[in-house]
Amino acid sequence: MFAVVCTVLALALLYCWTKASCKNRRLPPGPSGLPVIGSMHHLVLKRPIFRWIHRLLKEMNTDILCLRFGAVHVIVVASPEAAIDVLRKNDAVFASRPITFAAGSFSFGYKCSSLSPYGDQWKKMRRVLTSEILSTSMERMLQCRRAEEADHLVRFVYSQCNNSNTAPASSTIINLRHVSRHFCGNMIRRLVFGKRHFEDPLLPSSSPPPDAAAGPEEVAHVGALFTLLSHLHSFSISDYIPAWIGLDLDGHRKVAKAVMETLNRLHDPIIEERIHEWSSLRRRGEKREARDFLDVLVSLQDSEGKPILSLDEIRAQSAEIMFATVDNPSNAVEWAFAEMMNKPEMMQHAIDELDTVVGKERLVQEHDIPRLNYLKACIREAFRLHPYHPFNPPHVAMEDTVVSGYYVPKGSHVLVSRVALGRNSDTWDAPLEFRPERHMTSNGTHVLLTEPDLRFITFSTGRRGCPGVSLGTSITMMLFARLLQGFTWSKPPNVQTIDLKESTTNLALAEPLCLQAQPRLPVHLYGSI
Repeated sequence: MFAVVCTVLALALLYCWTKASCKNRRLPPGPSGLPVIGSMHHLVLKRPIFRWIHRLLKEMNTDILCLRFGAVHVIVVASPEAAIDVLRKNDAVFASRPITFAAGSFSFGYKCSSLSPYGDQWKKMRRVLTSEILSTSMERMLQCRRAEEADHLVRFVYSQCNNSNTAPASSTIINLRHVSRHFCGNMIRRLVFGKRHFEDPLLPSSSPPPDAAAGPEEVAHVGALFTLLSHLHSFSISDYIPAWIGLDLDGHRKVAKAVMETLNRLHDPIIEERIHEWSSLRRRGEKREARDFLDVLVSLQDSEGKPILSLDEIRAQSAEIMFATVDNPSNAVEWAFAEMMNKPEMMQHAIDELDTVVGKERLVQEHDIPRLNYLKACIREAFRLHPYHPFNPPHVAMEDTVVSGYYVPKGSHVLVSRVALGRNSDTWDAPLEFRPERHMTSNGTHVLLTEPDLRFITFSTGRRGCPGVSLGTSITMMLFARLLQGFTWSKPPNVQTIDLKESTTNLALAEPLCLQAQPRLPVHLYGSI
C-alpha cells in the first residue's frame, strides 16, 4: 500500500510538471482523460486497447492522436506523411525503445537488438545482426537449408494427403495456420540452431523423419513465441507505472515468466553445448566454419581471442531472431489463402503465374521469386489489409520534437499504426477489399514486399527498421509459393464461403483456416524431395 501511495504522489507531481511544460504547446488531439492518471483506466476497461485506439482515430477524424497514461504521452500516427516524419525525417530522434517489464524479460535485460533502448548495447547488437547474422555471405551459405525446409513443407502436406482415411494422395483437410506457423518455426530453428526439432529427453535420441508433424516440444516452442509476441508492447499498466510491476495487475508478469521458462528450457541446453564446443576449439587453437546463426554468435571474438558476446547476449539475440520470424510470414500466407479462396479468379491467376514461370516439372525455388510478381502482390496485399501487429514496435522521443505540426514531448511513446495506414481511404481505393492488382507495376518492374512510401508497413524503415528484409521475403514467399504450386486447394465440404472475421483479441483470423488439399504435381516430384 505504501508503494501505491508513493506512486500516486509521484504521478501527481509528474502530472503538474508535464501540464506546465506542455502549456502553450499544441499536442495532438486526444481524449481529455482524468487528472493524474489520464486515460490509464481505459487500459483495463477498453481491452483490446488497439481497437479502442482505432475507434478514437475515426471518431476524432484525425491522423495523429495523443493519449496520456499516467505521465507518459502515447502518440499514435495513422497517415503516410506522419509515418515518414517519425520513421524517416526524425528517425534519429525516435531511435529509442521504451523500458517495459515484458521487453526487459524477453531480452534478458535489453541485451538484444530490437528491444534495447538507444545506446551502446543497441549499437553493438545491431552491428552483430546486420554485419554477421544477416550478411550476404551468411544468407548464401544457408540457402540450401532454407530450400530443405521448403521441401519438408511439401513433403509434410503430401504425407497428410496420403495418411488421410480416403484414397491415397486424395483431398484431405489441412490446418493452414498450423502448417504455416510450424514451417516458420522449423525454418528459424534450423537457421539458428542447425536443427528443426528439439530432442525429447524421454525418448531415445533420434531425428524425426522429415515429414513428421510437430512434436510436443515444437508445439510448446511456437506457442511460447506467439504468447511472447502477444504480450510484448501490449499496453500493460506497469509499462507506464513501473513501480507497480510487482502487483501484476493484468497478469502479464506471470505469463512472461512462463514463456521464458519454456524458451530457456528448450534453448539453453543447445546454447550451452555450443559455447562449450567453441571454447574447446579455442583452447586447442582449432577453427571451423560457422554452420548456423548460433555458431556466428558464439564464435565472435575480439583481437585477443576472447568471446565478444556474453551468455545472456547470445540467449537474447537467439530468442529475438526466433520471435521476429514466426508471425508475419505465417499470418500473411493464411490471410492471403483465406481471401483468395473466396475469389477463385485470384487463385487461378496465381497458379497460372507459377505454371508459366516455374512449370510443373520442378518445384519453385528462391531464384524464381523475382519473377513471381502476382504472388508477391498477393502477399503485399495481405500485409496491407491484414497485418499481424496493429502497431509498429514503439519508438521513444529522445527530445522534444514536432510531428505533423504537433508538439511531441521528450519521452513520448510513438506508435505507427499498421492498421490505419493500410486501411486509409485517402491512400487506397476500396481499402477493405483484397485487390492484389493494386500492387502490380505498369512498367513491368519487379514487385517488392517493401513499401518505400509507407502507405503500409511490411518491414518498417529507418534506424530501427527490420534488417531481415531479404530473409523475411524468402521465408514468406517460399511458404506461399510451395503451398500454391504443390496442391490444389478447395473449401471443406458444406463450406460455401471462408469467414474472414478477425479474432476479437488480435488481427488474426478468428478461426484457423482449414482447407482441402490435393496434390497437383507429378508424383515423382514429391518422391524426389
